[in-house]
Amino acid sequence: MMRDTDKTEIYVSTDVETDGPIPGPHSMLSIGCAAYLADKTLIGTFSANLETLPGASGHPRTMAWWQTQQPAWEACRKDCLPPEQAMRDCLDWLRQLPGVPVFVAFPVTFDFMFVQWYLFKFTGSSPFAHSGIDLRTLGMALTNSTWQRSTKSHLPERWFDPLPHTHVALDDALEQGAMFCNMLAELRCKNS
Repeated sequence: MMRDTDKTEIYVSTDVETDGPIPGPHSMLSIGCAAYLADKTLIGTFSANLETLPGASGHPRTMAWWQTQQPAWEACRKDCLPPEQAMRDCLDWLRQLPGVPVFVAFPVTFDFMFVQWYLFKFTGSSPFAHSGIDLRTLGMALTNSTWQRSTKSHLPERWFDPLPHTHVALDDALEQGAMFCNMLAELRCKNS
C-alpha cells in the first residue's frame, strides 16, 4: 500500500485576487493555480473568476489599488462563476493531480487564507491540510537575510524566469511557481 509520504509532491503555486484583506467580509475575485513537479515541469493549470459573496463588499484601500490596475481588474471580472461551482471545479482539478498537492504562494498566509476558507465553505474539504510553503520565508532562509530584505525586489535575479507579473491570478501563479522551482533546485544543490 502506498502511503502519502511515498507519493510525488505536486507544488501548486497559487495566487488569488481579492477585493479586501480577509475572506467573508470581502471576496476572492479570482484564483490561479499552476501545478509543478520539483524539476519545474508544469503539469497543469486551473483558473477561475468568481462572483462576489452575498453581503460582502470591497475594502476601500483594496478598491483604490484596483483603480490603478484596470487591465487586471477587467480580466478578473470576466466570465465569473458562482463560488460554489468555482471551488468544486478547483477541488476536482486538485484531486486529479498525480500526487500530493502542496500549496505554494508568495505570501502563503494571504493566498492560503482565502483558498482554504473558500474550499471549506463551498466544498467542505481541502487537500492542503493546514499548511503551505511561503516563498518569502524560503527566500529569507536561502539568502540568510532578514524578513525586510526578503521581498521580491531583494531576491536574486537568478530565481526569476522571464514570466510576467500582471496581477492576473494565473499569470502570477505561473511566475511564482517557476520561481519556487528555481529556489528548490538551489536549496537541494546546497544540501547535496
